[in-house]
Amino acid sequence: MIKALVIDDELYAREELIDLLSESGEVEVIGECSNAIEGLKKINALKPDAIFLDIQMPQITGIEMLSMLDPDTMPKVVFVTAYDEYALKAFEDNAFDYLLKPVETCRLEKTIKRLKKECQSQDYSPLVAEMLELIPCTGHNRILLLDPAEIETAYTDLSGVHIITKDAKATTQLTLKVLEEKTPLIRCHRQYLIHPQAIREIRLLENGLAEITTQHGHQVPVSRRYLKELKDRFGLG
Repeated sequence: MIKALVIDDELYAREELIDLLSESGEVEVIGECSNAIEGLKKINALKPDAIFLDIQMPQITGIEMLSMLDPDTMPKVVFVTAYDEYALKAFEDNAFDYLLKPVETCRLEKTIKRLKKECQSQDYSPLVAEMLELIPCTGHNRILLLDPAEIETAYTDLSGVHIITKDAKATTQLTLKVLEEKTPLIRCHRQYLIHPQAIREIRLLENGLAEITTQHGHQVPVSRRYLKELKDRFGLG
């Protein structure tokens, strides 16, 4: 049984697709979401085999959401879109599959059959943006879309991945690995990333350790493993 997540901001389209998937007898819909930020949370929590992802959604599109997933662990992505067939040519060879709204049962059956047979990961690199323009975060009962340039540091603990800016602390569903690969942030510790332009002081400690003070006074640890790379970056070797 394929475990699937449906992400679409249109309630009617979402419910209709869930009904079709359930009626197939091959797919268990383990969750549904109305936006990309909620979708990221559920992907991390539920680990679906596949996601059926709308392209046109407010704030974060399906294409942008795809760029926020970890290529090593991401589920198979089936785009669900109202675009005409000519526009879909751009996606056809790269996404696992696509469905045209309104979804037809016979077309969905072909997708499900392909999902069942698929065992090798797909190369999403032609679709995935090289760098993220905005980082989706939650905090204080609101959704934040942060510019990576505003971030001073990011770190992970048992409660998740946290981002610190001059004025805010928020939580994101993105992993440190994705932030490291797709933002200017660099690794300074196994659990910490730092924006190079936010560094104002590197204080050397005992045992090859160090501590960074950021532009706005945040303290960030530096492990032995990453201290040399940090020195080399600033010509301090």
